[in-house]
Amino acid sequence: MNAENRCRVFLITPDWPDDDRLTAALSAALSGGDVASVLVAAHGLAEDAYAARLQLLTPLIQQAGAAALADTDTRAMGRTGADGVHLAVAAPALSDAVKRLSPGRIVGAGGAETRHDALELGEANPDYLLFGRIGADKRPAAHPKNLDLAAWWAEFVEIPGVILAGAEIGSVVEAAATGADFVAVGSAVFDHADPAAAVAEINALLDAHAPHFAEAAG
Repeated sequence: MNAENRCRVFLITPDWPDDDRLTAALSAALSGGDVASVLVAAHGLAEDAYAARLQLLTPLIQQAGAAALADTDTRAMGRTGADGVHLAVAAPALSDAVKRLSPGRIVGAGGAETRHDALELGEANPDYLLFGRIGADKRPAAHPKNLDLAAWWAEFVEIPGVILAGAEIGSVVEAAATGADFVAVGSAVFDHADPAAAVAEINALLDAHAPHFAEAAG
């Protein structure tokens, strides 16, 4: 199956302090198969340290054909040449960011805990809406609330949805079944002994089980 026609991989980097270790693991993961985007998560890093990490990883991500996304920091995004930014902010701030940065940069959104939250954020017309909190993928399966929100969103809203899977690789099957455009994975890849093998397995599962968008539209 063409990955463009089904749910694709949205990687989220882990909270590792060692940039060399992270660079090696990310490089391996990106070699394992199709990855649409990589969110370089801040995980509480100081502004300068985060900007340096984003500067380090952005070329690696882009050379692999994926979009590099900054976490909240639009200044770091601009300085490093990252492709966009992920914002977990209130709807007015998101709307302002979309007006300032789109269409030149990707502006993604997160933080929706309810359908009402999601619809408010959707009014800003972000490039995607992530269901799930960065770093909250430590349990084996995706959170049921996120699955419900992602399935509802995919059925009624055209803005692409991203669903956070769980720590087990197999959790991407249930996540993709929501009809989301992207499945976000962090622990499932970076806690694996072989990140390249993890990405390859995830893509194989999505090829086998993810809904085919063209068929669903028909």
